[in-house]
Amino acid sequence: MVRGNRADGDEWLGLILDFAGVLTASPIEVHRAWCVSEGLEPGAWRATLNDHPEGRRLYAALEIGEIGQVEWNEGTAALLGEHVDPVNLMGRAWAGVPPARRMVALARAARDAGHRLALLSNSFGLDPFNPYERVGIWDLFDVHVVSELEGLAKPDPAIYRLALERIGLPAERCVFVDDHAVNLSPAAALGISTVHVTDEGAAVAELEALLGVTAVLAT
Repeated sequence: MVRGNRADGDEWLGLILDFAGVLTASPIEVHRAWCVSEGLEPGAWRATLNDHPEGRRLYAALEIGEIGQVEWNEGTAALLGEHVDPVNLMGRAWAGVPPARRMVALARAARDAGHRLALLSNSFGLDPFNPYERVGIWDLFDVHVVSELEGLAKPDPAIYRLALERIGLPAERCVFVDDHAVNLSPAAALGISTVHVTDEGAAVAELEALLGVTAVLAT
């Protein structure tokens, strides 16, 4: 649902999009299946990254570039189990996550209609596995704000201010889209309208209405 205070008559000019879970499908079921293929419990990936203290520390360090993906792979593989191969761990876990085709089509339609686009993403590493390159969305955006490159991560308000600075538009002329509610509040506090993605189709429909565009899937 859209939250914001856009003045009547204003046109939306800035679309700020998260990556994972917005421009990709939800990774949850893919990660569960990958865990089983690796001989792990289905919930091992999320439990290690979200619940294990060292797993949380490693992931937070990766997000802001304090460590690289190779170091993260090695540390997280050891937490998952001694039999887990660290080589391209992140890439293997994400290999089966498809792009969110309707949301990508919406982003293309918005760009073609003249709206400025910003990618605002908490990174999960760029090398050796580059998730943005794999999905093929990097060139869609006028500006890129990736936490690993900035030393800041959502929900730090500073990274939203940086996105506004780079996109060159006032907050009230922008809408921010994310699948995590915790990341929406700082944007709203700055005056950016927000869309919480819990269903791709519903979110795309809201954005089509807001931006006056139609997402057309490539054949």
